[in-house]
Amino acid sequence: MEYVIIGNSAAGIGAVEGIRKTDKNGNITIVSREPYHTYSRPLISYLLQGKVTEERMKYRPENFYQYNNCRLIFASAAKVDAGNKKVHLNSGETLGYDKLLVSTGSSAAVIPFAGLETVENKFSFMSLDDAKKLEAVLTTESRVLIVGAGLVGLKCAEGICKRVNSVTVIDLADRILPAVLDSDGAKIVQEHIESAGVNFKLSVKVEKFDKNEALLSNGEKINFDALVLATGVRPNTDLLKGIANINRGIVINDKSETSYPDIYAAGDCTETLDISCGQRKILALLPNAYMQGECAGVNMAGGELSFVNAIPMNAAGFFGLHIITAGTYSGESVTQIGKTYKKMFYSDNKLNGYILIGNIEKAGIY
Repeated sequence: MEYVIIGNSAAGIGAVEGIRKTDKNGNITIVSREPYHTYSRPLISYLLQGKVTEERMKYRPENFYQYNNCRLIFASAAKVDAGNKKVHLNSGETLGYDKLLVSTGSSAAVIPFAGLETVENKFSFMSLDDAKKLEAVLTTESRVLIVGAGLVGLKCAEGICKRVNSVTVIDLADRILPAVLDSDGAKIVQEHIESAGVNFKLSVKVEKFDKNEALLSNGEKINFDALVLATGVRPNTDLLKGIANINRGIVINDKSETSYPDIYAAGDCTETLDISCGQRKILALLPNAYMQGECAGVNMAGGELSFVNAIPMNAAGFFGLHIITAGTYSGESVTQIGKTYKKMFYSDNKLNGYILIGNIEKAGIY
């Protein structure tokens, strides 16, 4: 069997391990657009803080590819020829496959702000290369502007705060982490992050950039030396356009199969069923990506495995304050505010979702 896996992150690694549970001898080729051993993306902010090294960021041991008898190619997939079961790479090489996994992840969704082309030092914060490029321009005198107060923007702020002169985060929403926190919880986290030296400007947007100056919708101007755009992500679905069913993400079933025979998909580029609300959505979470990939790998190799337990869950820490959220915020709620902020959402005597800020030791029970 010839297995081709496009993507070298959690879903791709899960697929390798899933394949090897069933097929010890088939040929596995991994196509990686980043020239690195597989690494854990959530750790890039800790790399800038100096809490981890590149070596410690590795998602699997150094001998992972050799141990699993994989071929790793550093290239980008340019086209999938599904009819002839071939993948064309930008290097000019063509790979034939019996089973194909597309685990291409997501990319930064950059809003086309007026004047953005005039900004010299502008960055995303999605990958190891992004972190390295940002780090290369930072000094102790740098003023950094981050557009986006979601998880990516705030982890970037944490990673660089102690290395620069100032960090300002702006967002159109009226609170930080608007996708995962309610107003009361967001206020607690914002005050904690502000105490570490990060500045926030909320309920405003950038009207225009002019080189190192941002004009905001409230008339205020902010001068900066480096700009980080953390305005959301988009799933990388282009390889399967016109081949498999795609909504916002690539549509897969509980076996990680797409609508096209012998092509599977997993991770942040896919839509999956959120069992906490019964809706299909993109759940861009590392544990889900791994389990979808493992499921794909087992089934690619002729085994039987289903992944039916996907739920939205976020676990993060900012300057020592820990947060875990999970599920859907529907039904009635009960709130406890003390050393730990705890909000539970329930209906029909069932827990639908929760927010924990502070002491998160009991999160596993919930």
